[in-house]
Amino acid sequence: HPARPLPTPTTPAGREALDAILARPERSVIGLDFDGTLAPIVADPEQARAHPAAVPALAALAPRVAAVAVVTGRPPAVAVRHGGFEAVPGLDHLVVLGHYGAERWEAGTGALIAPPPHPGVAAVRAELPGFLDSIGAWQGTWIEEKGRALAVHTRRAEDPQAAFEALREPLARLAARHGLIVEPGRMVLELRPPGMDKGVALTEYVREIGAESVLYAGDDLGDLPAFAAVDKLRAEGVPGLLVCSGSDEVAALRERADLVVDGPEGVVDLLRALAARLG
Repeated sequence: HPARPLPTPTTPAGREALDAILARPERSVIGLDFDGTLAPIVADPEQARAHPAAVPALAALAPRVAAVAVVTGRPPAVAVRHGGFEAVPGLDHLVVLGHYGAERWEAGTGALIAPPPHPGVAAVRAELPGFLDSIGAWQGTWIEEKGRALAVHTRRAEDPQAAFEALREPLARLAARHGLIVEPGRMVLELRPPGMDKGVALTEYVREIGAESVLYAGDDLGDLPAFAAVDKLRAEGVPGLLVCSGSDEVAALRERADLVVDGPEGVVDLLRALAARLG
């Protein structure tokens, strides 16, 4: 598919950041969420796969920038498998910051860096099925095993939003008992260790490689910390472009974005257009 024209951000800060990326791409980080941004949202996360044109677009763009960082709550190995990122020519500059940055996979070496897991996750793993049963929450809800975290999904419930709201406080109390926190998403509540989120992961990586500009694209509540991190980097003199992978479910992200695109297909179009412009 031929690249579409590069879209223009609607805010001055967004336009400044895009200009900085175009001027010095070798000093830029392109940060991307996975689910809902590179991959369409599906009822079963195990069936999620990157948009068919995502890897070719990333392979065209990655050699032209300092790094492409996929920032996700998923384990890196899952994101790599579902994204099709392994052993792809042109993706040497891609990293996956999985479990909100607690683990890292680097395409250039295939290396996976992973510290020991938080003990609270094992405790919640043992308790969670009985806990959901005791509060009558099994109807239409299910647990996703994420290794360093556990997620309770409500998208299959008869009233997904009502089920989501009913579970927020009980799951927060369960998480707190074991030293964990609850991260809300699109019809999902994730129980995970504190201290790491997409904002922390993105900020640490941008500073680690000395990037001078950053783009971040996301679609979910879990991407709000990354949006906040880009705002903070802007205040420190690092231009940042905030992209919303359009979703009617998360208005807060659309309102804060410099550029709204039409879901994963729109993200792929943006990546392709950026690569063509830099090429």
